[in-house]
Amino acid sequence: MAFTGIPDEAFDFYKELAEDNSTSFWHRNRDRYEQAVREPMADLVAQLSPEFGEIRMLRPQRDTRASNDKSPYKTYQGALVDLEPGLGYWLHLDADGLRATGRYYSRAPQEMAALRAVVAEEKGAELQSLVDGLEGLGHTVGGVALQTRPRGVSADHPRVRLLRHRTLDIGRSCDRTTAGRSSAAGWVAGTWRELRPTLDWLAVNVCSRARELRGAGA
Repeated sequence: MAFTGIPDEAFDFYKELAEDNSTSFWHRNRDRYEQAVREPMADLVAQLSPEFGEIRMLRPQRDTRASNDKSPYKTYQGALVDLEPGLGYWLHLDADGLRATGRYYSRAPQEMAALRAVVAEEKGAELQSLVDGLEGLGHTVGGVALQTRPRGVSADHPRVRLLRHRTLDIGRSCDRTTAGRSSAAGWVAGTWRELRPTLDWLAVNVCSRARELRGAGA
């Protein structure tokens, strides 16, 4: 079906799930999830896929095996496009609205080392310029980052903020009113298009370095 927007019921569902993340709540509200979350997101994904490639929707259950948090369900619906291992587009629906980003998200040691190594090099200025441009368009930069600069990095390094990052998540959010309109599909597509040059740069410069490190057994 054509995407017509994310209904208010989806945001209400996630607000209530955050308050009662239990199997009993889930079983009572499974139909709400399917109709208000899963089906509209599937329609949105179907509209975006011809341009951006195969988009995989994540399952609602959390993997609690290695986590101290044993709550059984995610309080968001995620969907992603993998362009390279650990690199791609991300879509996130929760109680507040939608967030569309581009991510370098692998926490494997070689991938994290590759990001920091490339940012530290002279070519890292190219990434900084891309990030600065995105921030000027209203994107925000997140991801896993150290609280302070890495050991051996001077406080006056021109890319000290980027060097703190072990992963990158760059994008923007819209509220439930905007997400509730059919035009939200265009908002996501426009956001991802703005992110494409940065993801292309990461693929060429960082993912290739990560492959070299894996091949060297680093």
